[in-house]
Amino acid sequence: MEKDTSQKKIVIFGESQLASLAHFYFKHDSSHEVVAFSVDKAYRKSDQFENLPLVDFETVQEHYPPSEYYMFLPISFKRMSHLRREKFEAAKEKGYSLVSYVSSKATTWPGLDIGENCFIFEDNNIQPYVKIGDNCILWSGNHIGHHTVIKNHVFITSHVVISGACTIEDHAFFGVNATIRDETMIAEATLVGMGAIITKDTEPYQIILGARSTVMPKKSMDLDSISHKSNG
Repeated sequence: MEKDTSQKKIVIFGESQLASLAHFYFKHDSSHEVVAFSVDKAYRKSDQFENLPLVDFETVQEHYPPSEYYMFLPISFKRMSHLRREKFEAAKEKGYSLVSYVSSKATTWPGLDIGENCFIFEDNNIQPYVKIGDNCILWSGNHIGHHTVIKNHVFITSHVVISGACTIEDHAFFGVNATIRDETMIAEATLVGMGAIITKDTEPYQIILGARSTVMPKKSMDLDSISHKSNG
């Protein structure tokens, strides 16, 4: 991925800690300018956030038209990142192009293939020939091995090791310190818990917890939320 030096004006979705973090990173580590925030009307409690305008998402395009502004949606892993996907698709339907943020303190190589609305924090080590799809979050300190393909709407917390030539399907989630063996396929919406060690392909919607990599009887989409026991 070549560094984007063109300045873009960005509207950030949300008024959460994650939205505040996104504002900080764009302000101090990008050429872009955050001009406003947006949130669903039902949840908007004021007209400002971080000393910038806060507008309803339902009408954001009237204030900040997609022909002139970009959007960034730093939304958590709720419902295995399906909420983030829904807002991603809603912003695209409004006509917005979505920016991605890759920390200057991450280790990357020329040719990194990355989609829209990705949030890649500091100290990620992303080796050559990695491909990352749309709407993924990689928190700080992960290792992504060469020739790995991370598809869409994936959430990787911190200090996760994904070895070379793995395939990570949509909506997968990785807890802190999880380790994935090389050439492994992580199926759609697999929840890999904190400290789990994965040495073989998973099945869709599996929940795999702990150093013994115990497969839970529930499916990931059955969870109302992901607790600290699985995400660190």
